[in-house]
Amino acid sequence: MFVRPFHLSDYASITHLFGEVLSESCYEETMEAFAKQLTLDPELVLVSVMNDDIAGIIIGTIDQRNQGYYYRIAVAPAYQRKGIGKSLITGLKQKFIQRKVSKILITVDVHNEPLLPVYEAVGYTDNNFSRSFRHLRIVSGR
Repeated sequence: MFVRPFHLSDYASITHLFGEVLSESCYEETMEAFAKQLTLDPELVLVSVMNDDIAGIIIGTIDQRNQGYYYRIAVAPAYQRKGIGKSLITGLKQKFIQRKVSKILITVDVHNEPLLPVYEAVGYTDNNFSRSFRHLRIVSGR
């Protein structure tokens, strides 16, 4: 298993993965934010590859205040509970550190609230959870 930046050739696999693991409303929101992030800064979209399959994806972004945000993470059912999510979080954290962000935050909404324990398992706390992220360009479009 390895983590790498998203490639355009991953698109079909990613849309299938999102459709498999996200609710309909989460899928729509995520696809919109995903498209915006790809135009803004595709280097903050990472995928995990296992056995030549896309096992997971994480979408990150950096706001106007130079704060890094984990926006959405998704792992294929066949690869869940195998450390894929933690690897994606760690990979994106390294990108944020390279970019010298002032703070790293996790967006919290109804769709990813159940995933907070995964972030806690890699060392994040309540201080890193942000429920006010509507200002992000990938969400608001501004």
